[in-house]
Amino acid sequence: MKINAISLFASAGIGELNLHKGNLNFVAANELLAKRAETYEFFYPEVKMFQGDIVDDELKSEMINFAKKNNVKFLLATPPCQGLSSVGRNKHQDHFIKDRRNFLVMEVFDYIDNLDLDYVLIENVPRFLEMYFPYDSGFYLLENILKSRYEGKYVIDIRVLNAKDYGISQSRPRAIIKMFKKKLEWPWPLEQPEVPLKDAIGHLPSLDSGAKSGIKWHEAKGARPAIVEAMRHTKPGTSAFSNKVYYPKKDNGERIKGFHNTYKRMVWDKPAPARTTYSGSISSHNNVHPGRVMSDGTYSDPRVLTLLETFIVSSIRTDIEFPKGSSDNYIRTIIGEAIPPKLLEEICFPNGEDLIGSTELRTEALGV
Repeated sequence: MKINAISLFASAGIGELNLHKGNLNFVAANELLAKRAETYEFFYPEVKMFQGDIVDDELKSEMINFAKKNNVKFLLATPPCQGLSSVGRNKHQDHFIKDRRNFLVMEVFDYIDNLDLDYVLIENVPRFLEMYFPYDSGFYLLENILKSRYEGKYVIDIRVLNAKDYGISQSRPRAIIKMFKKKLEWPWPLEQPEVPLKDAIGHLPSLDSGAKSGIKWHEAKGARPAIVEAMRHTKPGTSAFSNKVYYPKKDNGERIKGFHNTYKRMVWDKPAPARTTYSGSISSHNNVHPGRVMSDGTYSDPRVLTLLETFIVSSIRTDIEFPKGSSDNYIRTIIGEAIPPKLLEEICFPNGEDLIGSTELRTEALGV
């Protein structure tokens, strides 16, 4: 029995790569940015894409009507994490509060209110759960708002899950809000053993900065010679800033200043740190390959992870294709924006089981 689904804030659809199977049938999606919407359509040409601003009431009405006609029962929403970290009022904050675009998660309410959904899944960064939102003349945590609006109809179950606990070689915590009708069941997935980097990408050949391997997607981004030299003298798990001699320098030899987790190598015996939209920058947080000690005491692979390695630690299939002209930076950006596909799969199909629709949906499927 298929359950028709809609995806809001869909971006390029990276997080959904493992969802368009089983009994979830995505019939519609929404994304603001045209290039990401086009990439989504490249991956899922059978899904109707509503490209545009979700706060546009005309677009929203069109999407809700389409969802009604297609009997959508599952809603996936991955909104940006705007919110208020505190409720201290000031003039600047008043302006922020008046703009609907700063609280996009609340646009989801109209879909929940107008569609008879069986399941709702909202996903975001963990701090999303600690933010306050303007509601009913006050400021409240999203959990409290959802319970005040929907606790009579839905079970509301909220947890923070980390991708590394579900067979993905990446530490990436995500806030997961599940809402489902009270007569249904939606268990949490069982945890799985951690996958260290040595098991995930240790089989791939070492690459020098800027080198190519001949393996699809396994090409190293280049870096300035001074940075490459610094990284050759940096041990796994440490930052080049801790080096007494071979530290990051500008072209004029001046020492670069930065944080302790930049220009930093990963370690082989743990999953990769979170892959962000800046995973292609050697100077950004925790981005450098662990490397292997060489005969002269220096370390190999003075580079960021290749796209192939990034795919693997993000649970993206290695034979994936992207639209023609997609740049390295664009691919890394849309991966960094998305929840790892395997984690979303584990949540939506807990322990390998299909979701079960409501009595009405089952009756309809049987033609009764």
